[in-house]
Amino acid sequence: MSILVTGGAGYIGSHTCLELLNAGYEIVVIDNLSNGKLEAMNRVSELAKTDFKFYKIDLLNKKALETVFSENNIEAVIHFAGLKSVNESIETPLHYYHNNITGTLVLCQTMREYGVKKMVFSSSANVYGIPENVPVTEDAPLKPTNPYGRTKLMVEEILRDLYVSDNNWSVALLRYFNPIGAHESGRIGEDPNDIPNNLIPYINQVAIGKRDKLNVFGKDYDTHDGTGVRDYIHVVDLAKGHLKALEKVISTTGVDTFNLGTGVGYSVLDVIKNYENTTSQKIPYIFTHRRMGDIDKCYAETTKANKKLGWKATKSLEDMCLDAWRWQKNNPNGYAK
Repeated sequence: MSILVTGGAGYIGSHTCLELLNAGYEIVVIDNLSNGKLEAMNRVSELAKTDFKFYKIDLLNKKALETVFSENNIEAVIHFAGLKSVNESIETPLHYYHNNITGTLVLCQTMREYGVKKMVFSSSANVYGIPENVPVTEDAPLKPTNPYGRTKLMVEEILRDLYVSDNNWSVALLRYFNPIGAHESGRIGEDPNDIPNNLIPYINQVAIGKRDKLNVFGKDYDTHDGTGVRDYIHVVDLAKGHLKALEKVISTTGVDTFNLGTGVGYSVLDVIKNYENTTSQKIPYIFTHRRMGDIDKCYAETTKANKKLGWKATKSLEDMCLDAWRWQKNNPNGYAK
């Protein structure tokens, strides 16, 4: 029996593939390589010292997806595949709705046809929008502020409705906070296609000399130093959370939601200072205007995942910064040769 990983060649997907293989699971990976990198799959195989099947297909191609299910004995699905840029989703909302929602509908239809009813879904803390209180609990109001976040919430609702229609389904909805860092080997990490949307990849590119400075968006937030506070979680801790969720969905039925974060908030300046102290790299930065939709602070309440999944983030901000820099230093151009 194999675990199907959609979007497995991406940042979080590749780290989860490695953890699955290290835990003894057989995996099958599909990815259209719009964000993912084939070289990441080669390195996962090298690190795990084992091979696995990879299909370059798009979830919107039902015929190709049916081939994957017919050629493999799939037990459960970990579903990462989806477009993920907040800014891009605001510019091209129809593209995001079609890709993220229709792709998931095709996946669920195919799973149902082949009798596979267990899924771990990659959702996002984006579904909370501007939180009324922190730390954010799983039962906080859901009011995403952009099309990307709305696609995640809509998929959550689709999966809930699917369970109502057929109680044999078992789904874990994992709401990530801010994944950063890389595998400690420095062999796999985050490799953005264009200008990075996220803080650490941008800091990495400043540290390696690709960019001359970091723009810090806003310095008048209601936080201890005026910069936005977020819950940063090491990508390997996050990947391990998927394994715990997978164990749960394989052994039970129902739909449940879990925050995956550390429960600790760090500001942008906290991260910059920590990165500089940990890596000895100077990060020049300037303050610039706030970005539309950015909020003061957002960090997770993680008690539910601790209690129900037996999962807890263990890596520190120092680990995250050091592993991120190791990846960038070893791979100045990402996965490109």
